[in-house]
Amino acid sequence: MQKIKILILCSLFIAYACNTKPDYENLSLKDKDGNYQAVVEIPSGTNLKLEFDHSLQEFIPDQRNGNDRIIEFLPYPGNYGFIPSTYSDPDKGGDGDALDVFILGQSVNTGDIIPIKPIAVLKLIDEGEQDDKIIAVPALKKDQIFKAESYKVFLNNYPEAKDIIELWFLSYDKDNSLEIKGWEDEAEAIKQIEKWHKTIN
Repeated sequence: MQKIKILILCSLFIAYACNTKPDYENLSLKDKDGNYQAVVEIPSGTNLKLEFDHSLQEFIPDQRNGNDRIIEFLPYPGNYGFIPSTYSDPDKGGDGDALDVFILGQSVNTGDIIPIKPIAVLKLIDEGEQDDKIIAVPALKKDQIFKAESYKVFLNNYPEAKDIIELWFLSYDKDNSLEIKGWEDEAEAIKQIEKWHKTIN
């Protein structure tokens, strides 16, 4: 009888563990190896605009006029998501969300948590509001397509990629008025991440 109780408890524990979702918003800013982390919402090469819903704690399609938002342009050229444990405070000039991150690499899945290396900031004005994007590459060298861990190397070795990213952001949503203010290097990217890092109590 005791063995049966133990087996039932173990089964319940395993079922609970398998069904428990990560606390995506409040994950540690860095992993155990000291790399910044990113949560992927929209995989590279896809057109459905997904976003993490804070209240539901799920990834759901973004809505516009009651319809799922499908990007009617080329698919996302990078994995798009956010940096956990960050909050760009509107009272301090932020947009009220976690920091956006655009990861240049092979497509990964929605909900994947990957270590990243920030290499730049793309400075954008979206509908009159500051909406900067942290540009990053996977931290693990085996996962890197772009062999660039700094903005200078990225700019020197992949200038066409920089142009493509700019053109994509300017073109992917015809209903939005978006303006590019310029680029900043990896030091500014890290500065922004640290600036908006929220303390979890």
